[in-house]
Amino acid sequence: MRRLVLLLAVLVLASGCARAIVEGSPVAQAPLDVTSPFDQDGSSSDPSTEPTESEDPETAPVDGEITPTCAKLKWTDLPYPGAKAETPPTQINYDSTFEESCRWTTKVDDVEVGVSLRVRDGKQIKIERTTGEWDIKEHKVSYLDRSGEPEVEPSCVLTLPYNGGGLGIIVIDSTGKFGGVCDQGRKIAELMIEREAA
Repeated sequence: MRRLVLLLAVLVLASGCARAIVEGSPVAQAPLDVTSPFDQDGSSSDPSTEPTESEDPETAPVDGEITPTCAKLKWTDLPYPGAKAETPPTQINYDSTFEESCRWTTKVDDVEVGVSLRVRDGKQIKIERTTGEWDIKEHKVSYLDRSGEPEVEPSCVLTLPYNGGGLGIIVIDSTGKFGGVCDQGRKIAELMIEREAA
């Protein structure tokens, strides 16, 4: 009888632990993406969204010195409130498959939003599929609108020729407070094109 009570207690505890795991909040825990949406070595891969950091921009880590292309974009160029222009990006040089990579992420009403840039020298950046393209000041900007895809965070992936190479932009924003994700991405592309020669 004592063994039966002990066995029942173990089963109750085990099922309770399993239940806690199942009923947890994986959306809050999971990163917003697991792979880069851009080709890694000239070949295309299936796009996904961009991971973000959960820290505020003022306290977030920075890995290395800000790179030249990343330095052209400031927090005040983004629609998200609360950061100063001199605040550095949330992360720098986090993707070693590109010559430059940087991202600006913050929380708005406990929802992570953000923008990332990736730069490749001497070669275009590609994505496997696109929703459309824009011609902006003699630059062909291709984009993929993922705001309606249930398996990823609402996001927009953009690519364009830049300084003899390629620039990739990702915008993630599920708040709906700052306009469409691709509208935000277009504004960033326009700013970066204006500052290309700077």
